[in-house]
Amino acid sequence: MKRIITLGGSSSSTSINKQLAEYAGRMVKGADVVNLDLRDYDLPLYSVDHENENGFSADLLALEKQIVDCDGIILSLAEHNGAYSAAFKNAFDWLSRRESKVWRDKPMLLLSTSPGGRGGQSVLEIAKSRFPFNGGNIVASMSLPFFNKNFDSGVVTDESLKKELHDKILEFNQVI
Repeated sequence: MKRIITLGGSSSSTSINKQLAEYAGRMVKGADVVNLDLRDYDLPLYSVDHENENGFSADLLALEKQIVDCDGIILSLAEHNGAYSAAFKNAFDWLSRRESKVWRDKPMLLLSTSPGGRGGQSVLEIAKSRFPFNGGNIVASMSLPFFNKNFDSGVVTDESLKKELHDKILEFNQVI
């Protein structure tokens, strides 16, 4: 059985991107899905001084192991001021110090959402251009606009967006 990890790129306990990633994970057929939460990994603010003095934390190694041991990644990125959230960028920075190919060429479904009409498109574009340099094998991507209008009770409610996400998941499922 294929092992998929989901991750919302936010440290919010009510992260809409975590909700979207987990929803997409439930739609992948025939996979063991493990939902990760950035809040479960205590990663200090990255600095080379901290790395030199303390090395790599057990939490960083545990997060890295989740990536290494999976067959595919569903990542939904929160957008803060048009870019990655600080929590995600920090984890990404730490992970890249262990291995520049952070994503290990694992098939990736890359998502974003926000309460606004662009649905996190800016951060999605940043990731789509950056991640291939870091071993990101982006199979499909999608932004979900107006999260509070288009997602309710744990599901995408807009039929055209639901179909689009379903199609992206089919693409992802074919390569994992």
